[in-house]
Amino acid sequence: MIHHVMIAAMKIAAAKFVASLSYRVAMRRQTQWGGLSLTLFVFATVVVTGMPIAICLALLRRSRLPVIARTIAVLIDGIRSLPLVAILFTAAIIIPYALPQFLVGDKLYRVIAGFSLFFAVYQAEIIRGGMQALPAGQEEAAHALGLNYWQTMSRIVLPQAFRHALPPTINQVVITLMETSLIVIIGFFEVMASGNAAFSTAEWSATYVEVYVFVAAIYFAFTFTLSRYGAYLERRMNVARH
Repeated sequence: MIHHVMIAAMKIAAAKFVASLSYRVAMRRQTQWGGLSLTLFVFATVVVTGMPIAICLALLRRSRLPVIARTIAVLIDGIRSLPLVAILFTAAIIIPYALPQFLVGDKLYRVIAGFSLFFAVYQAEIIRGGMQALPAGQEEAAHALGLNYWQTMSRIVLPQAFRHALPPTINQVVITLMETSLIVIIGFFEVMASGNAAFSTAEWSATYVEVYVFVAAIYFAFTFTLSRYGAYLERRMNVARH
């Protein structure tokens, strides 16, 4: 009982921490975005928006209509063949020249949209792999019981698919957190750029090792927490037994 209460308290505290930092970023002007809050805001937004897109892509990829399935397959393979840096550059620099001004929006949100799509295509293949791991007879049995397509997917297939796909999903989420450091290339001042700016000043010029160790410790703390939470979910869902 105490263990479950502690886990619940940790979840609530982590959610409030990320939500607080994300709120601070969202309420600031674009010129004031930066640091750890920007890193966590980008990470959380990419995962939250990319996951539903990934589910839709995975379902469309398994469509019984060959045209839809092949079109989505080409889309997924095409985006996966591009490096994330190219997608971020396209969202930040090229799109403003290709769209009317009223559709351009803030650069950060364009970058998040491209990042979310990049995350979604990889996660879609992970989810599709989890769905293919299920026996085909389960869908047939669900239809025999009178469930329609959406009821079968939401109540039977997807819950089990996520159980099978949990380990690679956690890995993809951790990779996404690490890849947020790439937004510094297109001019955003995230946690790594903050570290670079710190030791470039006179007061911190002799402590560059400490600065990088501190930044590395931040990444380690978050990635280790995500990994341990993923392991906890695997044990709770008995993933290794199936």
